[in-house]
Amino acid sequence: MPATLDGQLVVAISSRALFDFEEENRIFEAHDDRAYMQLQLQRVEQPARPGVAFSLVNKLLAFNTGGLPRVEVVILSRNDPVSGLRVFRSAQHYGLPVQRGVFTRGQPPWRYLRPLAANLFLSTNEADVRQALAVGVPAARVYPESARASAAHPDEVRIAFDGDAVLFSDEAERVFQSHGLLAFQSHELERAATPLAPGPFKPLLEALHRLQRAPVAGMRLRTALVTARSAPAHERAIRTLMDWQIDVDEAMFLGGLPKGTFLREFEPDFFFDDQTGHIENAAPHVPAGHVASGVSNG
Repeated sequence: MPATLDGQLVVAISSRALFDFEEENRIFEAHDDRAYMQLQLQRVEQPARPGVAFSLVNKLLAFNTGGLPRVEVVILSRNDPVSGLRVFRSAQHYGLPVQRGVFTRGQPPWRYLRPLAANLFLSTNEADVRQALAVGVPAARVYPESARASAAHPDEVRIAFDGDAVLFSDEAERVFQSHGLLAFQSHELERAATPLAPGPFKPLLEALHRLQRAPVAGMRLRTALVTARSAPAHERAIRTLMDWQIDVDEAMFLGGLPKGTFLREFEPDFFFDDQTGHIENAAPHVPAGHVASGVSNG
């Protein structure tokens, strides 16, 4: 039988999102790719430090127990194949069962997301993230300066999502941007029973929900909706999730309050939001990534 990833949650991730290659990246930016390659080759036996998305990947891979593959992580990187040696060595050092990788030496790697049928793409390269979103793959630009995930929940993957333009379409956000808060609340109250159209991250939430419904001994998955919405606009968001038959474990309707300190208490392994202001507020507290989607990212 040929190898297949069918039925698995497939996460494609750049090497710089998985590991801390910030020092090496400064060499690349100051010189050229050959200097970068040489440095990576010199350090091939030196494991890289965990990067922003390391905790998320490590915990998701822990769902692969009992010989049943549920999660596949693939390195999808602008690195060259020689530098890829250190990426795989570092994964091996930390016990990450990462077997597949595509290294393109500077060329856009997003086109390989389609044959992978990826459910998520994490990268530090904004252009690659935008291209991934354009072809329908949930994707986020990882902020390398983000805080690392808390170690307080080793047996639980925690993921937090913004609502509008991430889980949901940007329909309501467009009303807010054009006409203000009162018009937004009126618009959402009138349509409280009408589900919002899906946003770019609905497919990931669905895949996570499937993983959540097939529990694995010793591992759990917890999700949170963290939104600037407040009552009465909260109802449409909740009813949309009900219509999708997807549960989230926590919902925070913050009415414009800064999200960072609330996320610090939730302690996610990753947080996704479409607005850079929210990401910049969250990044000192939790791993965070920007979803370049919707009216705020035109």
